[in-house]
Amino acid sequence: MNIKRVFGTLLTLLGIVALIYAGVIFMDKSVGKTDIKTIILCVVLGSLFFFSGIRLVSGIRDDA
Repeated sequence: MNIKRVFGTLLTLLGIVALIYAGVIFMDKSVGKTDIKTIILCVVLGSLFFFSGIRLVSGIRDDA
């Protein structure tokens, strides 16, 4: 098993979880000023992890 493919899948899943968490916080009724920073941080980190994981997985060739 290719370690880059596993790491890319892990990054992608972590990015999806962070983006879903940001969406849940955003849809919550009691959003304050401090939660806006958390939402922005989760969206930025989630999208960074998601797109870097997708790029890592798609950039790997199958030799088999």
